[in-house]
Amino acid sequence: MMSHALKDEEIAMLRSEIEMMMRERQVLLRIAGLAASFVAELDSKSLAAETYDAAEMLAETINSLPEEILRDALESVEAEIVGE
Repeated sequence: MMSHALKDEEIAMLRSEIEMMMRERQVLLRIAGLAASFVAELDSKSLAAETYDAAEMLAETINSLPEEILRDALESVEAEIVGE
């Protein structure tokens, strides 16, 4: 009986951890999607050198994302971008 209760507790803890990770993933996808949208809208010629360097690093990082993740990130913010 004790073993069954322990397994149920472990399953509940794992479920809770997975749910927390999924919520965190959604937040990170949203951040990545908004960052990608921001970079796409920048006029690089009008940026100060320090700002240009930061934007370039951000763009490179975004471009290094796997295509599926970038697609998910952009989809996570699509309604806001289109609606604005």
